[in-house]
Amino acid sequence: MKKILLIAAIACLPMASAQCKRAKSYAPKGYELVWQDEFNEGTEPDAAKWTHVVMRQGMVNHELQNYVNHLTPDGTPVTEIKDGTLRINCFKENDKVYSGRLNGNARTGWQYGYFEARIKLPKGKGTWPAFWMMPAANRMPNNGWPRCGEIDIMEEVGFTPNEVSSSIHTQDYNHTKGTHKTHAMTIKKAEGEFHVYGLLWTDDEIITYVDGKEQLHLEKSVLGDSHDQWPFHYPFHIILNLAWGGDWGGQEGVNESALPVTMEVDYVRVYQK
Repeated sequence: MKKILLIAAIACLPMASAQCKRAKSYAPKGYELVWQDEFNEGTEPDAAKWTHVVMRQGMVNHELQNYVNHLTPDGTPVTEIKDGTLRINCFKENDKVYSGRLNGNARTGWQYGYFEARIKLPKGKGTWPAFWMMPAANRMPNNGWPRCGEIDIMEEVGFTPNEVSSSIHTQDYNHTKGTHKTHAMTIKKAEGEFHVYGLLWTDDEIITYVDGKEQLHLEKSVLGDSHDQWPFHYPFHIILNLAWGGDWGGQEGVNESALPVTMEVDYVRVYQK
């Protein structure tokens, strides 16, 4: 079993703001910080780092939210920077549910590394927050899902409070076939308190962590090295989103009285050798 080392340091690039937080990171020894957002400046996500996904209700997984570009038609933010954190807000407005989905470094992504975010999850039946990765540079049209690959670092659904899971999806291993590779664990107060979710991705391994504890551990030598088995050989980008309802989030119905809800992100950091 590969061990992950705890580093207590100021996790800031040389050019970063002096406001950078002192926080614990679980980055492995030998990995250096190459990209980050500490969410300390401004009132909305940095457009140089993050892209809003615009997507109407039902386009993916029969989800009930409408993803918009920062503001609803009435001008309410679905994403905002406040008190040193990113807030992804999900709420009902004029009989529609709105929320936010952000792609990080979407055009370039990263091939291999350690990816980490400190996140506080919302409460409520119908919530479906996620921290995950998909191929960068728009590889999807000629390499559609699930063949393109997907790495889910952290997902949680509100009808199973505090149970967080990690999964991968490929052509041979995906949830539509019931063959996806996944692991779940229940942690104390995932809803309402911050926890650190991490991914170590190398040429031949994918390992996810919760507060430094191993969650999912997969090896290419076990799953197979064909593209349909292990498509994790090109850059992927980060995604943060808060869905409402859908095939999984709404599996046991939704409770609209829970709205509004917020997924709060303290930081996102990327390390590479």
